[in-house]
Amino acid sequence: MSVHEPVLTREVVDYLAPGRGGVFVDCTLGLGGHTRALLDAGASRVIGLDRDREALALAREALSAYGDRVEFVHADYRTLDGVLAGRGLDTIAGALADLGVSSLQFDSEGRGFSFRRDDPLDMRMDRSAGPTAADLIASASESEIADAIFELGEERYSRRIARAIVTARRESRIATTGQLAAIVRRAIPSRGHQRIDPATRTFQALRIWVNRELEGLDAFLRAAALRLGEGARLVVISFHSLEDRIVKHVFRGLQQEGEPRRWAVLTKRPVVPDDDEVARNPRSRSAKLRALECVAQAS
Repeated sequence: MSVHEPVLTREVVDYLAPGRGGVFVDCTLGLGGHTRALLDAGASRVIGLDRDREALALAREALSAYGDRVEFVHADYRTLDGVLAGRGLDTIAGALADLGVSSLQFDSEGRGFSFRRDDPLDMRMDRSAGPTAADLIASASESEIADAIFELGEERYSRRIARAIVTARRESRIATTGQLAAIVRRAIPSRGHQRIDPATRTFQALRIWVNRELEGLDAFLRAAALRLGEGARLVVISFHSLEDRIVKHVFRGLQQEGEPRRWAVLTKRPVVPDDDEVARNPRSRSAKLRALECVAQAS
């Protein structure tokens, strides 16, 4: 597995300002890199959520030196309200959601997130629940597959790819990443040198579909914003335009609402990694950070 480097760490710390102390929530703990930075910068305590049990186990080991300053919770970030209510927390000092797929998930054998290896076609962030990518493309109709690839992957050849998938599955179950990648590459017209692998958008679409990544994102953002105490901030890092669009619209909507709290968007444009970070960590190149602050609470 490659060395894990959390994305936009300096910017996350700058916006969340953990030196003020208080309880922060890392809604997507991953391998714990952002949480470590928050604790080192002064956060009194961090509650770390992740739906991937393997990531939680590794983060628990990596952050063991911080003792009870960090709590590990196996939960989807969309259940944030329930997690905080169960701990009697009405407000928090700040929250972070890094919506990208973790290095663990991309690099671990058998997870099926990457077509660089021929792995079982799984793609679930939480392997204890829900259908795999192989299950979805085995049971969904051709039109459902095409719509998902078009809407979630923004793939112009979605109908050709869906037709090729349905044709192939009549012969045998599509069970591995290698099988699927080969089907997609054959379905897309060759146009000489291509900047990205032809299978990239389809794999993105299936991953989002399997993990319901866009479902409930807007509701989560509102719930997190409503938990911010005065001066507290919510930072969100997204990795594709569909997510970023939702974050932008929800943040702008909250800023205009002003009830029961008042919020201000701190990032008129998304913050992106600088050239040095992209050179060090190529996976950061598509990251976009947006931040929201609670500037006043209801009286």
